[in-house]
Amino acid sequence: MLLEAVEYGSDQCGLVCGYLFGRQAQPIPIGAGDAVAWLRERAAHPDEFIWLHFNLANAVSEKWLREHTALEDEFYDCLHAGSRSTRIEQAGETLVAVVNDVLRDFSFEPSDISSMYLSVERQLVISARRSPLQSVERLRQAVRKGEPMASSVVLLTHLLRDQADVLIRIVRDATGKVDRIEDNLLSGQLKFKRADLGALRRVLVRLQRLLAPEPAALFRLLQRPPGWVGEADRQELREASEEFAVALNDISSLQERIKLLQEEIAALVNEANNRSLYVLTIVTVLALPINIIAGLLGMNVGGVPLAGDSGGFWIIAGIVAVFTAVAGWVVVRKRRELE
Repeated sequence: MLLEAVEYGSDQCGLVCGYLFGRQAQPIPIGAGDAVAWLRERAAHPDEFIWLHFNLANAVSEKWLREHTALEDEFYDCLHAGSRSTRIEQAGETLVAVVNDVLRDFSFEPSDISSMYLSVERQLVISARRSPLQSVERLRQAVRKGEPMASSVVLLTHLLRDQADVLIRIVRDATGKVDRIEDNLLSGQLKFKRADLGALRRVLVRLQRLLAPEPAALFRLLQRPPGWVGEADRQELREASEEFAVALNDISSLQERIKLLQEEIAALVNEANNRSLYVLTIVTVLALPINIIAGLLGMNVGGVPLAGDSGGFWIIAGIVAVFTAVAGWVVVRKRRELE
């Protein structure tokens, strides 16, 4: 029986999309009912596999999976586990993966990172997420355009490559932001605060920590994959991991650049503060003689000098000017010695 193509969003089972591969040159969209029928007869179609993508925000999704699929317990453990690091592990003859990705409307906020969970068998690929993610949307677009998917592992590696592409684009956008900050800094226009760079750096650190696949788990998988994973599929996984390595190196370089900019901004702020303190010090020292003399002459006691002299004001003004000049000369000399 040929499965009929259907157009739908997220149905009552929580299924966002489903595709059948291997029956025709182009992937065939399927619904939840057609997927159940195929799962019952999949032994008769050894050259076919399906991809079902679920929305975990729908509470029915997990119930449907438990009723109609025989997924490994490790997959359900990942759904409820606290660890969110990206990893691909082997559970029996199944690959269980946790892939972190960014939301479609990513805006450099830590909360814009979410997880997707996958169970990959030779004939069945299950993916589930709670929020729409960029790499999944890219994969759906590729499938709709008829991009060939020779096996379920190819689908997985395509998803990993899409995730690496999204990460590279984020790094490119972050680099553009850092370039603008650096240009303003070089032109003497300090419009950005260190806190802005610090927030960007924290997001990059979080991306690096969550999106980088665990090397130990990936190494074990490449060394001892399930029996149905061919050499070509293993090579695809290796190449996907290398693309991640390039993206992560770019993130590390950008983090170092942000750190240097933070130090430069801190140095400029300290220099500006020192100049302000220097000006305040000069004003205070220059005002010191006149304040002292004014305090002495303003006392309501007898014997105030020059009180009856007609030129007393100018004498006192001259004394104040001399002391002020001497105080200013001392401050300037000390400043030059410190420099």
